[in-house]
Amino acid sequence: MKRKKITIIGAGNVGAACAHWLVVRELGDIVLFDAIDGLAQGKALDLFEATPVDGCDVSIVGTTNYKETANSDIVIIAAGLARKPGMSRDDLLEQNGSIVSFVTQQVVKYSPDAFLLVVTNPLDAMTYVVKQVSGFPKNRVMGMAGMLDTARMRSFIALELQVSVEDVSALVLGGHGLSMLPLARYSTVSGIPLTALMSPEKIDAIIERTRNGGAEIVSFLKTGSAFYAPAAAVGRMVEAILKDKKRILPVAALLEGEYGISGCYVGVPVKLGGQGVEEIIELDLLPEELAAFEKSQQSFRSLIKRLKI
Repeated sequence: MKRKKITIIGAGNVGAACAHWLVVRELGDIVLFDAIDGLAQGKALDLFEATPVDGCDVSIVGTTNYKETANSDIVIIAAGLARKPGMSRDDLLEQNGSIVSFVTQQVVKYSPDAFLLVVTNPLDAMTYVVKQVSGFPKNRVMGMAGMLDTARMRSFIALELQVSVEDVSALVLGGHGLSMLPLARYSTVSGIPLTALMSPEKIDAIIERTRNGGAEIVSFLKTGSAFYAPAAAVGRMVEAILKDKKRILPVAALLEGEYGISGCYVGVPVKLGGQGVEEIIELDLLPEELAAFEKSQQSFRSLIKRLKI
């Protein structure tokens, strides 16, 4: 059986970590692209030379030529500038918007049937740019946000309770930023509601740390932003699509009436499978949760207005 082809645009920390995750799990042959000559080629060769160690029977090549990305099944867009201390994701809007727009034009030229998975910040706005430029149906264009935010919340819960991360389930809706909506009442440990295990004050502290999870890492790194956790989140999404797993995962998806919102990319739980975003799961939100959710889409609309798309 022919192996799937996965292209990663951007060979920086996120792109390289994505490539490593996908190679180790043998999800497909990888093309690592970067505009900087030698960067993708060097990292790809290094990764390929590691495949005998773990017995990973996939190929990985690096390139500066979009032609080598042709006929990809999935394209991960991780190109763009990373945050530095003191910057919000929104500060990257104009520069990354131009980069992502150009990248998308090239990608769809060579892979018109691919699924497009966006990682570049500000994520919700960049996913919208990809959707508009590509003209692809909404099920084939999505952003990695809720997966990462949920993973952060799960890790903080496990750390506080000193339990296995495997037993922790959590859910984060809304935009990938300070307007995100971590839902404690949908969070459990082996089915036990989080509210039965932790005080409201500790839950609030975890919610706040989740909202600032990316900024906390940026403050440590100084010259870059998170990459291991985002790459792991991307990997699970790719796996769900290529293996048609029908997983219920939070991703940035285009809403067309769900939650009373239209025309916005917002983090929501979806069924992710062989057709991409196969279904958007609508939850009954409390009035205060709905207000926070609507704040996310207002933030999204303000960014799109600045981009004049």
